[in-house]
Amino acid sequence: MLHTYYVNMIVTLSIEDELVKKIREIAVERDTTLTAIIREYLEQIASADAASRRQREERDALEQTFRDLEFRVGKRTWKREDLYERS
Repeated sequence: MLHTYYVNMIVTLSIEDELVKKIREIAVERDTTLTAIIREYLEQIASADAASRRQREERDALEQTFRDLEFRVGKRTWKREDLYERS
């Protein structure tokens, strides 16, 4: 059985004063806080990474399926051009 635990963590960041001022102005315009903007940005990064990882895993699984299902039937004695001559 899986249990999910949520933990709030306090993180200290080192950010230039000018950047903090700009982000606070943006936060006021958006009716939010500096913390909320940072949290949203980090959530976007985590979500994009998870999506990228999921795509990579799905592509790897598909490629493995192609390798597993690959087979040969006899010796190929025809050329590509021969196939088009038939039609």
